[in-house]
Amino acid sequence: MKGRCMTPRRHVACSTRTLVRAIALVWLGVVASWNGAAAQVGYEPGHSPYHDIPRGAVWALGFGHLGGSRGSVGVGPSDGLTGGLRYEVQFGAVGASLGVAYARTSRFVEDYTKDSTSRKTGPFNDPVVLADVGLQLVLTGRKSWHRFAPFVGGALGVAIASPLAQDTSYRFGTKITLAPNAGVRWYPARRFSVRGDFRLVLWKLHYPLSYEVPNNIDHSSVLPAGAPLDQWTAHPWATIGVGWIF
Repeated sequence: MKGRCMTPRRHVACSTRTLVRAIALVWLGVVASWNGAAAQVGYEPGHSPYHDIPRGAVWALGFGHLGGSRGSVGVGPSDGLTGGLRYEVQFGAVGASLGVAYARTSRFVEDYTKDSTSRKTGPFNDPVVLADVGLQLVLTGRKSWHRFAPFVGGALGVAIASPLAQDTSYRFGTKITLAPNAGVRWYPARRFSVRGDFRLVLWKLHYPLSYEVPNNIDHSSVLPAGAPLDQWTAHPWATIGVGWIF
């Protein structure tokens, strides 16, 4: 080899090959050292805090409470216990859900034909049905940490209430809802999960134009003339439930 590298061109080629071999040996040494260090600071499979999230669809039964604002007038539904059913499917770290819930909410009634001291009555029971579709991102990826898997997400849905017999001027009807949410799932067993969820459900109330009409008694109105007839309200919704993985 020494004789074959005597000319300048061959000397450069030999030097290049030697440098490449040296770099390769150093790289192999670094990789071996890294793997050794990783093995020392890692976890044995039987003692790792990370576990694969069970695969399969989930049916979850949940109970909670829906609170929040009834709006400036008070005719929006709020403050009630909820019960619901949710279907969830995981696609790696991202999951999709479809849910429906029944909320035993209540609201007040404003009779615009009466004076300011007697127009407000209630609260009256006015249940709301909530349905939504949503997406969630599991913050621990495809695995749980100590069998806990926190998540964040959002949902788009509807809130539906039947007409209230005591109110002839305002009807809640059907509202589009937006609901950012966060929560955590716990997997104590292969096919069983416990979950806590917190949502902020947003919907927009629409007041009737009659709320700005002065009555014939004291000439007051429910809303000042020219006031906005639309109002967004926010409703904290906390639930806890159990799920069965199929």
